[in-house]
Amino acid sequence: MHADLPEPELATYTSTLQEPTDFDDFWTRTLAEARIHPLGVEWSPAATALTTVDVFDVRFNGAGGQPIAAWLRIPAGARGPLPVVVEYDGYGRGRGTSEQNLLWASAGFAHLEMDTRGQSWSGWRSATADPVGGDAHMPGMLTKGIADPHDYYYRRVFTDAVRAIESLRDLPSVDTDQVFVLGTSQGGGIALAAAALSGLVSGAIIRVPFLCDIPRAIRITDAYPYRELADYLAVYRDREESTLRTLSYFDGVQFARRAAAPAVFSVGLMDQVCPPSTVYAAFNAYAGEKVINKWRYSGHEGGGIDDDLLAISAMRRWRRISRWRKGSGL
Repeated sequence: MHADLPEPELATYTSTLQEPTDFDDFWTRTLAEARIHPLGVEWSPAATALTTVDVFDVRFNGAGGQPIAAWLRIPAGARGPLPVVVEYDGYGRGRGTSEQNLLWASAGFAHLEMDTRGQSWSGWRSATADPVGGDAHMPGMLTKGIADPHDYYYRRVFTDAVRAIESLRDLPSVDTDQVFVLGTSQGGGIALAAAALSGLVSGAIIRVPFLCDIPRAIRITDAYPYRELADYLAVYRDREESTLRTLSYFDGVQFARRAAAPAVFSVGLMDQVCPPSTVYAAFNAYAGEKVINKWRYSGHEGGGIDDDLLAISAMRRWRRISRWRKGSGL
């Protein structure tokens, strides 16, 4: 069922989210702190059962100089340089095994899948811990460190996402002039942040994104993960103001206002996890060239394989445009 705004209102919906006055300074300082530490990129061939895709086990230093794992998958025997898809995973997922998630390499892209620190409870394995502690929080990651934006869990994750892009220059078969970020749900929120924070992004695929227009989301959906915030505030009733202030530094609407790369969004109009209006809040705020794929009868799965095929088409189109501009001297 469509439980959010009517379709015509979604198309024009804008968030009333207020922006912290020091938002840009906060992220400039955050990334500067991370860059004090060397990237320390290491990669080695992974033993797999595959014959059409080569996989490399990648490690680099993310937020706080802490090690982050990733898989780099490329078409077998490719010499490159290849356009690269940097993928960020959904909530609860790690990077999985080397044999999983083969679509992007099979379509001719280099594919870097970043592990999400401390997450692996949805059946996809992880090789990355989150060694940073914090105040009391609900099960899950959404309230970890939420008392202070400097301690908040997603400050580290978004920093890891930017560092993953920066690590590409030290990896084989990768064209660092053709970097596309991609994610679904939590991964879509991370990709949106990366598109705004990194100047190296050539295009963004942002599917049913989480962490957008968060104050509205926690009031109109009872689904997890947003429910973690409501659970937290039901216990810590005096912390609403400080909690919403912290979240304002990590909301996809703020990043959308700063992102310039072309983007393809997707939204499921029956999505109870990331309500459609919260997706449109980010889409309508997005500063770059943009389109949105609207799936009228889909929930949080979005367009599934159709979203995948549209993403491949968009990235190939962006690649052709970029190559034409290089060739014409523009």
